Amino acid sequence: MTIDNKIRAFAGTFILISLILSQYHSPYWLYFTAFVGFNLLQSSFTKFCPLEMILRRVSNKS
Repeated sequence: MTIDNKIRAFAGTFILISLILSQYHSPYWLYFTAFVGFNLLQSSFTKFCPLEMILRRVSNKS
């Protein structure tokens, strides 16, 4: 699995989990959904993604 696919999988998972938590726990979890969406949007323009840096470091240590 490429790093781009891992990033998409993480983002999708976090969004789905936060949507579920917003329905069953607290609507404030929607702020986390917005944060993930904003991070995806800004990374498409700036090419800076913190998760990508983390995944590269983890994959280099293995």
